[in-house]
This record gives sequence, C-alpha cells and structure tokens, in this order.
Amino acid sequence: MGGLNTLWLLTKRSITGALIGLTISDRYGSIGPIRDSSMHPTFSACDNMFSGLLKADIVLVEKFCLEKYKFSHGDVVIFKSPTNHRQTFAQRLIGLPGDWVQVPESREILKIPEGHCWVEGDNAACNFDSRSFGSIPLGLIQGRVTHVIWPPQRIRKVERKMVPGRVSPY
Repeated sequence: MGGLNTLWLLTKRSITGALIGLTISDRYGSIGPIRDSSMHPTFSACDNMFSGLLKADIVLVEKFCLEKYKFSHGDVVIFKSPTNHRQTFAQRLIGLPGDWVQVPESREILKIPEGHCWVEGDNAACNFDSRSFGSIPLGLIQGRVTHVIWPPQRIRKVERKMVPGRVSPY
C-alpha cells in the first residue's frame, strides 16, 4: 500500500511541475535555439538538429513584452513566419506601427500599418524577412530575445541596434 501512495504522490508532483513549467514558458519566458543564419554575426546558427544544439546559440526569450506589445526599435524578436506558421524566425525589429521605413537597396519608403511591424535580419546576404514578405502582424511575435545562454563562451546580453536614418515617425 505504501508503494502506491508514493507512486501517486510522485505522479501528482510531476504533473504539477509540468503544468507550472508550461505556464512559465507560455507566459513569462522560454529558451530556444537559433536555427537560421539570418542574424549572423549576432547569433551563431546550425541547421543540423543533432550536432546543431552544440554549435547553435541558445537564447532566452522574454514574453512580458507581449502583454501590450511593448517593443522598441532594434529589439530582436522571435516570430512565426507569416507564410508558414511551422517556421519560427529571429529578426531585428526595425519599424513599429505608424513608422515610415526605407526599404534597403531601394528608394521605396513604406508606412507600417497599425498592428504590424517591420523586421530584418543582421545578415543581409541570407535573409527571409520583411524585405521578402512585407510587414508582419504583431500577433505573430512570440517574444523578445534578451540573452544568449549557450554556449558558455558566448553568454551575453543581446543589444538593441538600429541603423540611423532608416526609420521616421512621420
């Protein structure tokens, strides 16, 4: 009888721990690998799933910013692809709703519609970002990258960076 009680207690604690972990990762923060090279050199990436986790940067993603879409120019955000919701990207936030953004390698200047933002990767040679699919809905953003937490030699805070002269509020 004592074995069943111990097993039941262990099961309850495991389920409780899993629910608490799920709530924390869904609402407050999570960790994940950077799998594409569009943010190189800010992040190192590797597409190979098995050896990739040893080579790719693992980042901390905070989700407090999602409550009222509290983002700043230059933040690195994680978002679902607007064309394939199974893909997730990390890109730098260039333009916020209402901003006027100059498209790189073009004279075109676009106004970002309400509820949308403009994102670009740091590696212009290898990018699938707003230059390809336009502005993205803020609802696709899953969080803001704040720190690289793996590998140990690359542990650091992720800095906001903006290219001057690209964005105008009017």
